[in-house]
Amino acid sequence: MKLKAAFIFVAPEADYRKNRSVVETPQVDLTVVGVKDYAMASIAAQELVSEGVGAIELCGGFGINGTAEVKKAVGDKAVVGVVRFDNHPGLNFKSGDEIF
Repeated sequence: MKLKAAFIFVAPEADYRKNRSVVETPQVDLTVVGVKDYAMASIAAQELVSEGVGAIELCGGFGINGTAEVKKAVGDKAVVGVVRFDNHPGLNFKSGDEIF
């Protein structure tokens, strides 16, 4: 069975409806999605789950609060993992928790 997974990253002005791409391999289809904030990440995560995604990884821009918001949005419909940066270089060396 092929795994449908997603990676969500935070970037100013990103829109999950436009800033997305799918990488297909024999074992995994990985959808990469850009979002501008935690609220958009929660919406994108819910839509990804409705498309069959069962594993979501969040970029290092998501702090503890942002991770919790996405996990709450998908409930038990997908597992949520994170890449960790205490201070993300793409967010002026801040955590998303400080920005969003």
